[in-house]
Amino acid sequence: MSNFSADPEPPKRKSLFAGLRANFLTGLVVIAPIGLTIWLIWAVIGWVDGFVLPFVPNRFKPEQYIGINLRGVGVVFFLVFTVLIGWLAKGLIGRSLLRWGESLVARTPVVRSVYNGLKQIAETVFAQSDTSFDRAVLLEYPRKGLWAVAFISTDARGEIDESIPSTEQKVAVFLPTTPNPTSGFLLFARRSDLIELEMTVEDAAKLVISAGLVYPNAKDPTRPAEQPAQAAE
Repeated sequence: MSNFSADPEPPKRKSLFAGLRANFLTGLVVIAPIGLTIWLIWAVIGWVDGFVLPFVPNRFKPEQYIGINLRGVGVVFFLVFTVLIGWLAKGLIGRSLLRWGESLVARTPVVRSVYNGLKQIAETVFAQSDTSFDRAVLLEYPRKGLWAVAFISTDARGEIDESIPSTEQKVAVFLPTTPNPTSGFLLFARRSDLIELEMTVEDAAKLVISAGLVYPNAKDPTRPAEQPAQAAE
């Protein structure tokens, strides 16, 4: 009686099409973020040029001398003009002119409302003081058993703090929406109802934007992302 040994099946070789497809997808993952970033920067520079250059006299435009329309010239003029206005606004004369201009705007009903709203937004976004979120937290929302990522903005103050029927510390919490974190809900909660996370606000924002696909530490999501080592002093 002869013994039959089952030969192992040879490994299946990937077809040429499957290999090309895998290489194409890998290359797309590498190229897409770089390409989109370059395209976005290029588009923003072109938009700024198109808005600023019509206000610049022709004698100051480099294309009048070299015959080439250089992209980014409008951005340079915008930066120089903005720095100059900021320098003038800090001086005595600049502050006086600014107060005089705001007093004129305050007398115009519709313009006053638009200007005050835009000014508050600009001061909030571009202020040099510390106005960023404090910590990333977990909050039970919209019902118990469901948890959402949120950000502590500041402590509850004044009438809101006094109106909430609790003697515990209350905080203002911003609950962003996915995948657009610029919109969301302003909630006031007791600090004891929040679970503070070890991840940074930036890592938590990436988690929200990616709809849970990008964790701070992809290798081990149970641990916070490793922070870059600080340079030796």
